[in-house]
Amino acid sequence: MAWFVLALLIAASVFAIILYNALVKKRQMVEEGWSGIDVQLKRRANLIPNLVETVKGYTSHENETLQSVTELRAQGSALPQGDVAGRARVEGALSQALGRLFALAEDYPDLKASQNFSNLHQSLDEIEDAIQMARRYYNGAVRNLNVAVESFPSNLIARQFRFEKAEYFEIEDEADRAVPRVTF
Repeated sequence: MAWFVLALLIAASVFAIILYNALVKKRQMVEEGWSGIDVQLKRRANLIPNLVETVKGYTSHENETLQSVTELRAQGSALPQGDVAGRARVEGALSQALGRLFALAEDYPDLKASQNFSNLHQSLDEIEDAIQMARRYYNGAVRNLNVAVESFPSNLIARQFRFEKAEYFEIEDEADRAVPRVTF
């Protein structure tokens, strides 16, 4: 009988260790996913000053759009690393503002034809695609962690070792999902 109880305790301990390690792995995947998003957002933020300067050279009265892009870039850079909801809000607004900025190119044929503007536009398009891929990876990792934190029996280990649900990187404002409307 003692061997049976000992074997049961060993099996329960091994199972708890496996669950704990799985939770650690999922948490690390969430952190890796957030790091991927952060890298792409920084790449985009680094291209924005060049884009703004290029557009300034061709436009003289679009200061409101240019200022909005610049301010949103600064707000995004100033947010704390772990503020997923705040970062999603600011980055959604920045995407809107960049959309308006690119729509301005339609009204300025010289700007649209500029090789520098074209290269910046292409680079930002590539970064936007990379942001979307990183966001999907991150949200998948968050989903896996959240399921493990809430599911039995891993929730017992999660609660014991203070594993918490992670926040999805989502656009919460419906206006941020809309196609930008530009009027001249």
